[in-house]
Amino acid sequence: MLDKIIALDKELLIFLNGLGSPTFDNLWLMITKQFYWTPFFLFLAYLVYKKMGIKKLGIIILFIAVILLCCNTCVEFFKTSVHRIRPCNDSEIKHIIRIVHQTDTYSFFSGHASNSMATMLFLYLILKKYYKYIFLIFLYPLIFAYSRIYLGVHFPTDILMGYIFGASFGVLFYAVYKKYFSKIKAL
Repeated sequence: MLDKIIALDKELLIFLNGLGSPTFDNLWLMITKQFYWTPFFLFLAYLVYKKMGIKKLGIIILFIAVILLCCNTCVEFFKTSVHRIRPCNDSEIKHIIRIVHQTDTYSFFSGHASNSMATMLFLYLILKKYYKYIFLIFLYPLIFAYSRIYLGVHFPTDILMGYIFGASFGVLFYAVYKKYFSKIKAL
C-alpha cells in the first residue's frame, strides 16, 4: 500500500512539475521566498489593525510567531526522523523532472505548506466575522506550497502533510487565542 502511494506521489509530482516552463522559473523562485510576500503580510496586519486595534494586532503577531516556532520545530523533527529525500535528489526521477532549485535537506514534510496553512487558517478564523472575502487568503498557502513542487524540492504528499499539520496548529492556536480573550475582555 505504501509503495503504491509513493508511486502515485511521484507520478503526480512529475505531472505537476512538468507544467512548468523556463519562462516562469524566476517568478516561481520569487514566489517561494517569504520576503517577496511582505506587502501581503502588511496588508493582513492592516486588516487586523483596522478591525481590532493595535493591542490585538500585537498579540496576534505574538501568536503567529509562536505558531511558526511550533510548526518549524515539528517540521524539523519529522525531516530528521523520516529522512525522505527530495525529488531533486531522487535518483529514480531527478532526470525526468525540472529541477529549478537544488537543496540537500530532507523533504517530509513541507515547512512552506505547514507555516503558510497554520498562519492563514489562524488569521482566517479571527477575521472571518469582519471580512466577507477573507477566505481568499488561502490562495497564499496554495501558491506558496505549489512553488515547492514547481521547483522540484517537494512531493505532493509533503505538501499535503504540511497542510494537515499546519491546519492542526492553526485550529489549536485559535482555540488558545479564543480562550485567552474570553478571560481578558479588557483589551
